[in-house]
Amino acid sequence: MAGFVLFAERVDWHTRSLLAALKARGAKAKVVSLKSCGFAVGETAHGLLLPGFAEDLPEACFVRSVPAGTLEQVTLRLGVLHALRELGVRVMNDARAIERCVDKSATTFLLARAGLPTPRTLVLEARETAQMLVDAAPGDSVLKPLFGAQGRGLARLAPKAPVPEAEEVGGVYYLQDFVRAPQRAGIGMHEDFRVFVVGGRAQAAMARRSSSWITNIHQGAIGAPVPAEGQVADLAVRAAAAVGAAYAGVDLIADAEGRLMVLEVNSMPAWRGLFDATGRNMAEPLMAHLVGETVAA
Repeated sequence: MAGFVLFAERVDWHTRSLLAALKARGAKAKVVSLKSCGFAVGETAHGLLLPGFAEDLPEACFVRSVPAGTLEQVTLRLGVLHALRELGVRVMNDARAIERCVDKSATTFLLARAGLPTPRTLVLEARETAQMLVDAAPGDSVLKPLFGAQGRGLARLAPKAPVPEAEEVGGVYYLQDFVRAPQRAGIGMHEDFRVFVVGGRAQAAMARRSSSWITNIHQGAIGAPVPAEGQVADLAVRAAAAVGAAYAGVDLIADAEGRLMVLEVNSMPAWRGLFDATGRNMAEPLMAHLVGETVAA
């Protein structure tokens, strides 16, 4: 074994924090782009191309990002992560968890299968059927991109509102009942929760508050610290386990009666907004888990 790998596209605040947390533990890591990796069957002992490793394998890998690309490019990059796991290398998060979380329909299915409360969700390809479902919904519907992040591409549709053409949504309609949360954060404010889970423990949590129903920090919401305990923590930990994620950013929301539901599980979450809200840098528990330390909540 020849040290650790951080799969990342740039050395930004997150990557620098991860490297510093490793250094504090007497460990080092190479920052590698998955774009530069591949297969070398019959050429290297392990059959992979890993810059900086030659015939060696890393001790463990942390996946900060999988770069976008063509279907073929993304398949290759995830294939490398699959291969590392098959070779016995611990990968955070491994390709299975990433694939399950990138595909929101798979996430929702696994959450429901694990008995976790989540909004009613319908995913299909036929536009005419999607229109009928929107029109027959008990309230507004939220149309989400099947592959999407940071609150981009969301649309809230009232019954009878026209659904977009198929080419505008990648040919797939992911429809979820809009959850009308109680107005706890002030007049006209919407609120949901982000919980960061590492190694089966809830490490930190924040409420995200916005005048818009889209409460993502990247869309202008404000984060406020909340205790990472009780039902918020329990549901988040169970949600991460349902998709097989060693670490995750779990989004939850309370309905009008105050019942918590899981909205999404993010397998490569950023945590700068969480750090700004709570003062806790998730690089510490993340790297502790990577090197095999027991991670305390």
